[in-house]
Amino acid sequence: MDPSLDMWDFSSLISLWINRFYIYLGFAFGFSLWICFQIVIRKQNKNSQEKTVPKASRDLMTNGYISLQKKEVFVSGVKIFYGSQTGTAKGFATVLAEAVSSLGLPVALINLKEYDPDDHLVEEVTSKNVSAFLVATYTDGRPTESAEWFCRWLEEAANDFRFGKTYLKGVRYAVFGLGNSAYVSHFNKVGKDVDKWLWMLGAHRVMSRGEGDCNVVKSKHGSIEADFTAWKARFISRLQALCKGERKPCGGNCKKGKCESNQHGSEAMEPGSHAQEGFHQRDAEEEPFGSTSEEESGTEDHQSLKSVIDVEDLGKIMDRMKKEKREKERQEGETSLIRSTVKNEASERRAMITPALREALTKQGYQLIGSHSGVKLCRWTKSMLRGRGGCYKHTFYGIESHRCMETTPSLACANKCVFCWRHHTNPVGTEWRWKMDQPEMILKEAIENHQNMMKQFRGVPGVREERFEEGMTVKHCALSLVGEPIMYPEINRFLKLLHERKISSFLVTNAQFPAEIRNLKPVTQLYVSVDASTKESLKKIDRPLFKDFWQRFLDSLKALAAKQQRTVYRLTLVKAWNVDELQAYAKLVSLGNPDFIEVKGVTYCGESSASSLTMANVPWHEEVVRFVCELVDLIPDYEIACEHEHSNCLLIAHKKFKIGREWWTWIDYSRFQELVQEYEDTGGSRTFSAKDYMARTPHWALFGASERGFDPKDTRYQRKNKSKDISGC
Repeated sequence: MDPSLDMWDFSSLISLWINRFYIYLGFAFGFSLWICFQIVIRKQNKNSQEKTVPKASRDLMTNGYISLQKKEVFVSGVKIFYGSQTGTAKGFATVLAEAVSSLGLPVALINLKEYDPDDHLVEEVTSKNVSAFLVATYTDGRPTESAEWFCRWLEEAANDFRFGKTYLKGVRYAVFGLGNSAYVSHFNKVGKDVDKWLWMLGAHRVMSRGEGDCNVVKSKHGSIEADFTAWKARFISRLQALCKGERKPCGGNCKKGKCESNQHGSEAMEPGSHAQEGFHQRDAEEEPFGSTSEEESGTEDHQSLKSVIDVEDLGKIMDRMKKEKREKERQEGETSLIRSTVKNEASERRAMITPALREALTKQGYQLIGSHSGVKLCRWTKSMLRGRGGCYKHTFYGIESHRCMETTPSLACANKCVFCWRHHTNPVGTEWRWKMDQPEMILKEAIENHQNMMKQFRGVPGVREERFEEGMTVKHCALSLVGEPIMYPEINRFLKLLHERKISSFLVTNAQFPAEIRNLKPVTQLYVSVDASTKESLKKIDRPLFKDFWQRFLDSLKALAAKQQRTVYRLTLVKAWNVDELQAYAKLVSLGNPDFIEVKGVTYCGESSASSLTMANVPWHEEVVRFVCELVDLIPDYEIACEHEHSNCLLIAHKKFKIGREWWTWIDYSRFQELVQEYEDTGGSRTFSAKDYMARTPHWALFGASERGFDPKDTRYQRKNKSKDISGC
């Protein structure tokens, strides 16, 4: 063997060993090229395969078999929760459920009274449901009885660190609150609280909170029904968008047509991400408890922060921005003024009686007049037509019940009394802001409607012909049907029209309008409802709208004391509520110095979701008599004068109406008409007092008489023939 060849082999091996790193690098580079080449080939094959396979039959290759791709579900159903006291929220929930069902979505109606949030609310995190909460605000801003536990639990959870800010992350919700803006301090408080607490627990608000307003004057759409209809339309529209997978409504400022809101969750997310991740993300700009959301937040066009601005141009740009800001503020001010003017004009044109209110009152037997008045036939009118006795006003003051028209020029009231015998179907308010009808029209139509209702009794068995003929001519007007008649701005003109027709006037007010009482012209008899004697019990029983209700109450009694015509306190006794306040009642009597005090047991008008009264709160007649006897002992200038047992009512009269040993509580109506005519003819300079038109009270009407307040001429007394003696105090 050639020694030089051996030497070359040895030196070659040495050289390869020394340059081994270059060799390795070459192999690695070649291998990398091969891998890249393989990737490109496979990608091209995949693309060509997708082009050859029809779109309808594309599949996912998983574990060696083909499965059809399922359509992703973004909304699996809707749950509608409601908390209702009078049934309005429940009715709205039913209407909303029908609208949701029309979209083909499963829907569930849930009464919050029967729902346990501790066990079930957290289930909504992964359910893909959308939850709608329809909650009403009740007395003093509290939730309704049915929603009380849910709201308490939600509040405690929102403020409990153990639940955390992500406890309900994944829950999608919307809230519609029901309230009355007349209660300014707690308008829609429950709806706002539920919205806030859900947000604090991490839930996602899918649309702005709706606020229904029973106050037709301030209601955004004219009535609470219209407010709900507008919110429902937005909710259904939002629901349709969610069903398509839209994460956000388009703000209208998308560039090049690439709207992120229209991209479905599966397309917008990275592979492997959860399908609902988009819905779980919380918008940094979302307000915790405001009535707005990202849905209604517009996007302003601002110059990008990345734009390059020349320093020399910075001053010009700042000046231009300031000028634009001032111009914008000026335009906004003008727009606000125009909107305010339009809103005020619309409010002035708005009628008090909404379609829903008209339907509810018509069912109760009201004949509605114009946009804010009504008339109804009293049951005592029907009773006296048949000769079965008159009301307590017949016994106390000589009213002919079959000739009495019960009406009101204002269906609105400033209280929501627990014993309201209209079950709070009438509107409420603290001032007159509705469309106003003229008093001439109201009186004309009131008499016509009253007469039309009377005509229905012509020829009815038992109706006395002579009383029917008398009843067709109205002689008395009880302005106590419902609401607060004294709120009507033209009440004095209305009273004057009554007196011109020789119709007596009995006006009842709830002692919340002292200025109106002072400005009131003479009436035959002026009543003030004194339903409680302390601030706490008055708030509990009358539930007034005014914040300064107690001072208004006291001022009204003082204003009553200055009146020269007949004045009356009307006390309604509610057992376990106001029957133990004798000393306080006595002080109120000295404040207003009324001519008469009517004490009546509360009348139970049936079960009502708006009131917690039961038959247990109705005092027996013996209990009313006992209360009156104890009260009279504390007011030495007064005595018990009359009694009407059937109405569970007694009359306390000032001793000035007792001449000799005879009571003169009745009214000489002809004499009153003469006196009020002289008052009008002299421009109010010639006044008169309550004693100027009093008449002697018949024996059968007196307290302690065997007739117990029943007219002996009526058949009801003749049938009763009672012998029970409860007259002694």
